Amino acid sequence: MKAFTRLVSRAVPIDRANVDTDAILAKQFMKSISRTGFGANLFDQWRYLDKGEPGMDHETRPKNPDFPLNMPRYSGARILLARDNFGCGSSREHAVWALVDYGIRALIAPSFADIFYGNCFKNGLLPIQLDHALVASLFAQAQDEGGVTLAIDLERQTIEGSGDGVIEFAIPAERKRKLLAGLDDIALTLEKAGRIREYETRRKLEEPWLF
Repeated sequence: MKAFTRLVSRAVPIDRANVDTDAILAKQFMKSISRTGFGANLFDQWRYLDKGEPGMDHETRPKNPDFPLNMPRYSGARILLARDNFGCGSSREHAVWALVDYGIRALIAPSFADIFYGNCFKNGLLPIQLDHALVASLFAQAQDEGGVTLAIDLERQTIEGSGDGVIEFAIPAERKRKLLAGLDDIALTLEKAGRIREYETRRKLEEPWLF
């Protein structure tokens, strides 16, 4: 998993509450467990004017010019602004894979669905919860013609670059450590590989009949 330390990027606003995981990545695209290749279908039903199906040539599909991800001023944005309860609905981890594969590294919203929130940390995506007034202010700045470029510092737990001064955010300490080090659940287990080997060696000696 790619570590998260500091991110400077334009913010793209998705001005809808209760965005569910089927809207983030529709069920017909969940054909793989490779974690890659889903970015082209992120928000598929909103980004494109036709119905998306696996195997389509996305370069030739008609795009919705009014959807933020298709607007030139948000091109290359790696920070996504959202409203309440982002990531609700089914628990599909593919939704997070699609965001990461597209290039999104941080989300800012007043609230996230619980399972989606946990899945973000497992895949190197930083979900930041801020109060409604701050999120509303960031939306206004992002939707302004000039947009807003934010600098997120995970170590300091700060966001800079907006008209709101330095914004501090909270994050669980253990999840912060894993993001800074780029540790997913498997890598976290492998940190204890030596102790695991010692246990298996001792168990073979104490209970040889099991082997």
